[in-house]
Amino acid sequence: MRILLVEDDRRVTAVMMSMLQRRGYEVEHAATATAALAAAPCDLVLLDLNLPDGDGVDVCRTLRARSEHLGIIAVTARAEERDRVTGLRMGADDYVVKPFSMAELQARIEALLRRAARSVPPREAVEIGELRIDHAARTVQLRGRAVALTRKEFDILASLARQPGVAVTRERILLDVWQTTWSGRHTLEVHVASLRAKLDEPNLVQTVRGVGYRLRTD
Repeated sequence: MRILLVEDDRRVTAVMMSMLQRRGYEVEHAATATAALAAAPCDLVLLDLNLPDGDGVDVCRTLRARSEHLGIIAVTARAEERDRVTGLRMGADDYVVKPFSMAELQARIEALLRRAARSVPPREAVEIGELRIDHAARTVQLRGRAVALTRKEFDILASLARQPGVAVTRERILLDVWQTTWSGRHTLEVHVASLRAKLDEPNLVQTVRGVGYRLRTD
């Protein structure tokens, strides 16, 4: 999940970037409207409406015109009802008024992710070595043998299969599977242990110490 944080207050920026990065997000920062519109593509925009070189509402309108699937949350001190209505009408998916708690912002991000996930069509089947994952049918085969997995076990495997051979952080997996980074580390470890046992393939799901897990590709 790649987030663009559009915020000109340095103190607020530092706090928000720290919080978002701890939860496994990749964060890019833009302090102006110009920088926001020139930024690389992302999955979600946290948009301050009070920017030094323009109105964030205009930025929101432009970003929405570029993509109807981009998540946009207005994060602003504008608390009047007319401001909320304008922001939402211009394309924001949600509206958070400063000051706010990090827990509230995280909850709103997760709610937006859940809505987005429900709108994404199923992926086709992928094959990684002798492992076959059919996302539409939600089935798994290893060397032609069907492997019966629970919903969470399947989602963990699918999360790792998006980047085979690459270390995926625990936070990223939690976000993919539980749509939150608040679930305990022990919860993930238990599900991974069960997944490994059912696959019955040594080191197919590898632990990357201090990071998370990796799906072996050879």
